[in-house]
Amino acid sequence: MIIKTSGIILRTVKYSETSIIADIYTREKGLRTYIVSGVRTQKSKVSAGLMQIMSLVDIVAYDREEKGLNRIKEIKAAHVYMSLPFDVLKASVGVFIAEVLRRAIHETDENKELFDFLFSVFQYLDETKESYANLHLCVLVELANYLGIQLYEEGYDENAVFDLREGVFTSQTVGHTHFLNEKLSHILRGVILTNWKNCYQLKISRDERKQLLAELVTYYRLHIDNFPEINSLKILQEIL
Repeated sequence: MIIKTSGIILRTVKYSETSIIADIYTREKGLRTYIVSGVRTQKSKVSAGLMQIMSLVDIVAYDREEKGLNRIKEIKAAHVYMSLPFDVLKASVGVFIAEVLRRAIHETDENKELFDFLFSVFQYLDETKESYANLHLCVLVELANYLGIQLYEEGYDENAVFDLREGVFTSQTVGHTHFLNEKLSHILRGVILTNWKNCYQLKISRDERKQLLAELVTYYRLHIDNFPEINSLKILQEIL
């Protein structure tokens, strides 16, 4: 069958001399892997820039219910980036988010609410004039809600620590090493309570941001099976 859907490109790899294979998170069909033929030729109607990580696209594709390669018939931009691909700082945040999505999302069923959230995140990152230094922190916390591994704010007090294994704040002694100290737990609570579009309002130092980011990645690793290292993490930590 042929489907029309919006999508977010999460990864591309070369395939044969003229084609590429792309992992695309779609609004209608969840995560799909598509082959795009002839895109790497001089006469291609599809620009190379369109097939980059983070691109927001509209596609017409042949779709089979069983897993495997599907073929894209038509593809065009759903949103034309004005700054994201050309701003090193913004691009680093976007690439990190895209890599986390590719590692964390495995569903091949539609989740339109999740898709709309992610689509809005990349649009916002492209268009915002506010500070986006904390955006990836808020996105990780919000994304966890959609993945069923939400971080709960209940149980917080000024002496509480955040238990990364249980996903809760606690004033009890934690019998393992996967927890945040009181200062970092306080900062995390602020992130949990802040809408991601207002992330610029959070006052977090560079070192605190770096520590919290590492701990949130650890949280994902603890709660998602076979969650690997994020290659773009170190780059993002250095840049921000």
